[in-house]
Amino acid sequence: MVLKELPVENLSRPLSRNELIGLLFRLSLFGAVTFVTIRWMLDAIDPTRKQKMEAQKQAEKLMRKIGVKNVKLSEYEMSIAAHLVDPLSMHMSWGDVAGLDDVIMELKETVILPVQKKHLFENSRLLQPPKGVLLHGPPGCGKTLIAKATAKEAGFRFINLQPSTLTDKWYGESQKLTNAVFTLAMKIQPVIIFIDEIDSFLRNRSSSDHEATAMMKAQFMSLWDGLDTDYNCQVIIMGATNRPQDLDSAILRRMPTRFHINQPSARQREQILHLILENESVESSVDLKEVAKETEGFSGSDLREMCRDAALLCVRDFIHSDDSVCESIRSICQADLRTSVSKMKKSKTLGNVALLHVALD
Repeated sequence: MVLKELPVENLSRPLSRNELIGLLFRLSLFGAVTFVTIRWMLDAIDPTRKQKMEAQKQAEKLMRKIGVKNVKLSEYEMSIAAHLVDPLSMHMSWGDVAGLDDVIMELKETVILPVQKKHLFENSRLLQPPKGVLLHGPPGCGKTLIAKATAKEAGFRFINLQPSTLTDKWYGESQKLTNAVFTLAMKIQPVIIFIDEIDSFLRNRSSSDHEATAMMKAQFMSLWDGLDTDYNCQVIIMGATNRPQDLDSAILRRMPTRFHINQPSARQREQILHLILENESVESSVDLKEVAKETEGFSGSDLREMCRDAALLCVRDFIHSDDSVCESIRSICQADLRTSVSKMKKSKTLGNVALLHVALD
């Protein structure tokens, strides 16, 4: 039926109750279908949208927890803020680091003191805290632990920056995220930006680098240089790596303060063993000095794993013993430590042989 064929009185009369309800129902249904369709299209265009929203909620929660108020953050800064770590929630301190007294002392003098006693150094540009600190050495020797302990002792906020956080499939988004790292750090300073395995992110540049990666590295270094022009800035970039030779020379220039965290010596291994076993049940006859001599070439993480194996031997004896005879887990003895040292040495030897075969193949 054509509109002009309708009676004039049907066009001018008010809608009945049933017609009005039907119209509202159709409009509501159309609105709901439109909303679902648009949301589906947004999710199809950007699959990471839900992750970004969750990161934003996490960032808002962390900002409240660390006491940052009345600070407006952009969408990109929220994505970076999701990786914030509250220094008060860290459960490590200098007391959890054994055998590295020289490194700790130098960190206190060059990094922490200029921040905590800022008024003593405000007239000197030479005595300002460094904008870049590099911790390098073999794996498992405590580089990450030192970085967290430094943030805890200095009262710095801590951004655990991962390269994947700065990568995005959309062109130009990585540069915006890189810029957000530094703008966020300036808003919540004092802060340590920690990059673990920094060689995987800021390795030597070459002509074969992807355009987006090269632009991201260039912007990161440019913004890093901007920190040096502001002497009141309390932002420190700290990196850890076991391959310092792979770092770009421009990055090494921006990290003038460097600490080599080497394999622990016999005296350092003894201190580490004392720290690991101080709250464990250990027989008084255990000679940790002898154990330290037997563990040549062990890192701090190797020593921790060795002590865990020794403790598990005590648990194993308890499980296989008669419950009526043994009512508690026995203490760790010298034989347990010798057994776990032997096991760890075999494991390390087999690992080196496997790596040798892979290299030869």
